Amino acid sequence: MVDKIANVLRLVAVDQRAGKAGLYKSMTLADARAQFEKLDIAFASPRQDSILLERLADWCDRYTPLVALDGSEGLVLDITGCVHLFADEATLLNDIHFRLKKHGMFVRSAIANNAASARAFARYSSGGIVGDDEEKRLHKLYLACLEIDQVHLAGLKRAGLLHVGEVEVLPRAALSARFGKDLVNRLDNLFGRQNQPISPRRIVPVCMVERRMAEPLISMDSVELLLQSLGDELFRQLQTRVEGAREVEASFFRVDGNVRRINIEAGKPLTEIKTLMRLLKERLSTLADPLDAGFGFDIIRMSAVRTERTRTQQKSLDNTQQETETFDALIDRLSIRLGNSRVLRPIPVDTHIPERAVMLESASREKSDSLVDWSPEHQPGNPPERPIRLFNPPELIETTAGIPDGAPARFMWRRVQHTIVLAEGPERIAPEWWREHAGALTRDYYRVEDRQGKRFWVFREGLYERNDPNPKWFLHGLFA
Repeated sequence: MVDKIANVLRLVAVDQRAGKAGLYKSMTLADARAQFEKLDIAFASPRQDSILLERLADWCDRYTPLVALDGSEGLVLDITGCVHLFADEATLLNDIHFRLKKHGMFVRSAIANNAASARAFARYSSGGIVGDDEEKRLHKLYLACLEIDQVHLAGLKRAGLLHVGEVEVLPRAALSARFGKDLVNRLDNLFGRQNQPISPRRIVPVCMVERRMAEPLISMDSVELLLQSLGDELFRQLQTRVEGAREVEASFFRVDGNVRRINIEAGKPLTEIKTLMRLLKERLSTLADPLDAGFGFDIIRMSAVRTERTRTQQKSLDNTQQETETFDALIDRLSIRLGNSRVLRPIPVDTHIPERAVMLESASREKSDSLVDWSPEHQPGNPPERPIRLFNPPELIETTAGIPDGAPARFMWRRVQHTIVLAEGPERIAPEWWREHAGALTRDYYRVEDRQGKRFWVFREGLYERNDPNPKWFLHGLFA
């Protein structure tokens, strides 16, 4: 494989035969062809390689939910607690190699006590299952497995050090002073003295159930029955935790390596399989790319990705509780059919600028328990202090004011003249200094009523006493 590096075509990967012939990575293509005139080459495609590695990582979810990318050429799987599903480690490793070999892939792998050790054995040895003699085998590895800076690696080789065991016995302080802390950290990671957990690509589910079929499942009716059975088992696990599912993911692993995932998000915790199946059927019916079994599914999994503690609620004597449940179910169905970003609800925001006091969020998201008030405290019997309808942005109006700091006597809005007969205010709202630019002005709001009984919420932007002879007036809202 060749790629252009610094305007020069160089080898970026060689197969076993080419390596034995003396070709190596970073070698120029011209030098390689000088040795072998008929060289079989192909241009590298890093983007396609990355896509393939991502698909392989999805495929490896069949073995463990903890799968992480290891650079651009490898994967790391944390199989702790998963080996019993395959009898033993050897069976698991053979299954991975057998399946990938059927897809035309060559794999080199290793199972060790930590990720750094497994990486070293897989990349710089023959791999395999590392047994009780792991530390002894680590000592025999070449220093290249530490993957340190080339300058430091060359310095170690000049000192006559070739294997990990020869460096491991040296004092840590001397190594750190001469070759940097990175070398010491790599050694500690390699021997498991320093915990370095992997970063899985996907969120680890709270609860998970799955079925592994001896024969691929092709019939969609059988798939639906299996999903219902998995859902029952999943909710039994959640019931013991006194939790409900806010997000459920159904994963379908096909025998050809394709993996399909379908997510269901709910506005309130799901505790019944009936509700989940209804939402799942709704999602399946709206998929742009329908679920296709192909040559069959060999694994089907259902996971609770996000959960929430449930509370036992007493049913009211009237139908209020039933109406609430019906409304929540409607939100879930609309979110599944139209998308979470299209079914929104308003929530209050902690700010005193009126047009910023509300924002829209997905209706299926979890409601916050610490929401601010929509408006100032309202006394029963008094007119509302905030209008029902706001204009964003506020609309500019032409006014005639009798008193400089008072409400306007009349104003022109949308080519209609309004004469003011009643006015109340001002209510002064200053700009938020921590977020506004230097040109923001103070506002004085007034509630006014014209001769026809229509009530408006207007404000003056700017103050006369601050040498602003012509402040602008705006209409911000309408009262009912």
